[in-house]
Amino acid sequence: MNPKNSVNTPRLSLPATPYYLLDEAAIVANMQIIARLCELSGAKALLALKCFATWGVFDVMSPFLHGTTSSSLNEVRLGHETFGNNTNNEGEERGQNKKETHAYSVAYSADEIPEVLSYADKIIFNSISQLHAFKDQAAAQNIPIGLRLNPKTSNSSFIIADPARPFSRLGEHNKDKIKAVLGDITGVMIHNNCENDSFEAFSKSLADIEDRFGDVLQQLDWVSLGGGIHFIAPDYPLEKLAKRLKDFSETYGVQVYLEPGEASIHGAGSLITTVLDTMHNDKNLAVVDASIEAHMLDLLIYRESAPIAAINEEAMSISPVDMNKTADVSDNTIIYGRSCLAGDIFGEYALPANLQIGDKIAFGNAAGYTMVKKNWFNGVNMPAIVIRRLDGSLDIQREFNYQDYKASLS
Repeated sequence: MNPKNSVNTPRLSLPATPYYLLDEAAIVANMQIIARLCELSGAKALLALKCFATWGVFDVMSPFLHGTTSSSLNEVRLGHETFGNNTNNEGEERGQNKKETHAYSVAYSADEIPEVLSYADKIIFNSISQLHAFKDQAAAQNIPIGLRLNPKTSNSSFIIADPARPFSRLGEHNKDKIKAVLGDITGVMIHNNCENDSFEAFSKSLADIEDRFGDVLQQLDWVSLGGGIHFIAPDYPLEKLAKRLKDFSETYGVQVYLEPGEASIHGAGSLITTVLDTMHNDKNLAVVDASIEAHMLDLLIYRESAPIAAINEEAMSISPVDMNKTADVSDNTIIYGRSCLAGDIFGEYALPANLQIGDKIAFGNAAGYTMVKKNWFNGVNMPAIVIRRLDGSLDIQREFNYQDYKASLS
């Protein structure tokens, strides 16, 4: 296992489990790859707050990124207030080295628009209807306006996350209708990748968009190609991607934006848990003090399992096995969450030894789409957020208690 994911830290410095542990060194390693891509391609990179919004580590991220992009009023405000030096201590605007704050939402309500515009450097509307409803307010404040373009093609293995799924509401696809509003917009956002680790697939998809919408692209100032491009993988051809983006930018005379979410924090977070109970029901069973439904919800949504990054602070890399192929393997261990949901399962594993009550299990890759989705299902304790700083010290960024649970309900 990569040493940057080690959880070998003095116990007395840590809160009770469960807690998320973020590693700034691992985040910076991802940031350096993103910065290199931007340097080679001329693209600008915006952190996708829908994936990761733990602002306690923004100080180590902001030097490498050009700003943030959002999916709601709360996210655009958070990006404006916490990422980079957009405001001083008195809340006054700063101009020098200001980070960009892009605003997007599937649908804005009319009462949100004035506040959204007070934070945004660009606003992207999901539909022509929303564009018509709110463009005048944005134009009055000289805020560049964009529109989401849906090419009706995508690179996504999950129908639930596929923006090009049948009857999709995510963006406009009718070229004639888009051309009719080109006078109202300066750019478009195209987000049609999800965990796409194939440069060839990305390039082919982009070529298809160029073939069909090239005359539209030529009339724009900027194009956001969204996120979901897994270019931080060790074997990803970063230079090829950079050249593809640079050629695209030069062909159409546009500033290219990327919106890395998972790519920004991949491998940089763990969920640390404790085994509360063990059982046997044809297989070894263990129950930990966390829950996928409450703390790693995407495992449930996408029917995936979590890798194990450490057991009792000993770093290791244990991938889950395919539960559909191991019905007759009795030596494996299924690790369950503590909620009442029957399918609250972190995964099934071939472990070096049977788990015991009190063992500490660190589940890996637990930074993206976890803290932004955590909830109070069953009233299960919400994990604290702990940050390992670049100097190796630990900060407990936030802990949660009964009063937080109570306050969330009424």
